[in-house]
Amino acid sequence: MMRAVYPATFDPITNGHIDIAERASKVFDELIVAVFDLPAKNLLFSAEKRLAMTTEAVSHLDNVIVMEYSGLTVDFAKKQNALVMVRGLRVMSDFEWELQLSLTNHSLDPNIETVCLMASQEYSFLSSSILKDIAFNRGNITHLAPPIVIEALQAHIRS
Repeated sequence: MMRAVYPATFDPITNGHIDIAERASKVFDELIVAVFDLPAKNLLFSAEKRLAMTTEAVSHLDNVIVMEYSGLTVDFAKKQNALVMVRGLRVMSDFEWELQLSLTNHSLDPNIETVCLMASQEYSFLSSSILKDIAFNRGNITHLAPPIVIEALQAHIRS
């Protein structure tokens, strides 16, 4: 059985993330969508909220489970008996970052491979940061995120 980990902060999960999860779920027997709990960046949502939104957003995928994790991603992957980490690529700057990350992870554990999936054209511009910017400026995000995320963003803006 080939198990893969798709790690990110998912702050919040977007339709682009979901697209990568859907496509990766067709390639691997089991996919763990891994929500990183304490990244070194400013977060809008708590780990618990991000975990809940991500779980609901990918609930239609039978071979996908969502888990929260902390620490090094390669250590988490190893604990989950995953041999592959899935990453999404949108633009050239993503490639540079993902290459550096992949090489670093390989130096930590050469048994875990990184597989990058290219973003679908309709989501190639989309990031969680862009989604939040549009939402905070009262733009239409209904085509960019699942309903649970839209509701959470709107509630956050109202408060």
